[in-house]
Order: sequence, then structure tokens, then C-alpha cells
Amino acid sequence: MNHKDDNESKVVKAADKFRQEPSAAGLNRIKKVIAVMSGKGGVGKSTVTGLLAVSLRRQGYRVGIMDADITGPSIPRMFGVNKRPESIGIGLMPPESSTGISIMSLNLLLENEDDPVIWRGPLIGGAIQQFWNDVVWGDLDYLLVDLPPGTSDAPLTVMQSLPVDGIIIVSSPQELVGMVVKKAVKMANMMKIPVIGLVENYSYAICPSCHEKIEVFGKSRGKEGAKEANVPYLGSLPIDPKLANFCDEGRIEEYESIETKNMSSWVKLD
Repeated sequence: MNHKDDNESKVVKAADKFRQEPSAAGLNRIKKVIAVMSGKGGVGKSTVTGLLAVSLRRQGYRVGIMDADITGPSIPRMFGVNKRPESIGIGLMPPESSTGISIMSLNLLLENEDDPVIWRGPLIGGAIQQFWNDVVWGDLDYLLVDLPPGTSDAPLTVMQSLPVDGIIIVSSPQELVGMVVKKAVKMANMMKIPVIGLVENYSYAICPSCHEKIEVFGKSRGKEGAKEANVPYLGSLPIDPKLANFCDEGRIEEYESIETKNMSSWVKLD
């Protein structure tokens, strides 16, 4: 056998060994992958992701969150999760929140949670792919993917690399947001991924004294924006200082409100 044949034989044997050995991705059985997206930052996309995960978990579903917002991760903080993922040889075991929601975020791998991640697009895309291929998610009914804002490399990587079943788009009432919502919807359409619907966050606030509804960022445009983008309207969520405090304290799973009670119905399994 010449040197070339010997090398080819080694490659074949290595490939066979890899196929025979268990891998993280091979152990995962995920029924639905739902991405949460926004056309721009500052609309509370991560908060909506967290609330949806909590709502699904309260219904008894097995839920995981992939924090794909690599340079601006906030999911671990709002769930009070700071334990590093455990390496079990074939991959990483994601830590769980107090109610059993599996969470994977780059912030859980950093020495300090406030260390900046100064990466270019290919590195960010590679990290997202590793979160899918090298994390032992196990049996999940739902994996929610918290995307970074916009329509750049990271959202594209998720849509191309992960079997995304649907996208929820988060907006706020400002007129400018209507334009970027259309961009997000068009991107999803181009990637042939169904848009589950649009949710308007920061839609209003309730005065604690008179209980009057105040449209802080102007008149709600959620229904109108969803109609213009030709996607379902899922509902509106208010500005709630109590929710902000719970997130800052890592206690989002303790938050309850009328508006968030039925969020699980947005993506309910058939």
C-alpha cells in the first residue's frame, strides 16, 4: 500500500469511528425550533424570548433557550443562571434555570460576564453552529433561539444552519420600527421560514395612580404593522417596571401578568 492509500485508509477509519461514537447532536431530540427576531435593537426581544420560555414551561413543556445574541447576551442574567456548562466529553451540558429551562449562552463561558466579545461575523456564526452541534440539549419540546437584532450574519447563520420551524418578530410602536419589521419579514420569506407572527412590545404603560393606559412611544401600530407585513398579529405587551426589576434580579420565572399568561398558545405544539 502506498503512502496515499495509507492516508486514505486512515481517513476512512477515522470517519467510521466518528460515526460510531455518540455526538451531542446525535443525542438531541428537539420537536420545534422557534427563533425570536427583531429588525432593530432596543425592542425587548430577549425579554419576549424569556417570557415565552416561562409560559411554555408553566404548561409543562420541556424548553431550552439558545442565546444567539453573541455580542449582547442577556438571557442568563434574567434567569439568574451563572453556572458554567459542564463538559461531558461529547459536548456541553447546558445549565438549567430554577424551573428547569436549559440555557446556553456565550456569557456562561466567559471569565467575567461583562467581558466584551469583539468578534467578526465568521466567529459569531461558528459559535452559533457550535451551540447547535456541540450542546447536549437532550429531549426538548421547544428550543427558543434569541437572535441578535437586524438581518446580518448571525440571523442568517441560524436560518441557514438550524432547522427553524418558525419566527416570531418583536417590534415596538415607533413608526421607524415598521420599516425594519418589513425587512425582517422579507428576510424570513427569502429563507423560506414561516413567520409565526408579530408581537408589539412596550406598547403602553399603566399609570400606577389612575390606572390609565399611557402610550409612551406613541399610538400602537402593532395590528397595522402586521397587516402591512402580511403576518399574524400575536398581541401587545406593556412596559412594566415590575418585569424590569424581576429581570435585573434574575427572577423572570416569578413574573406573572394577564398579558403573558397565554403566550404559549403562540407556538403550541399540534
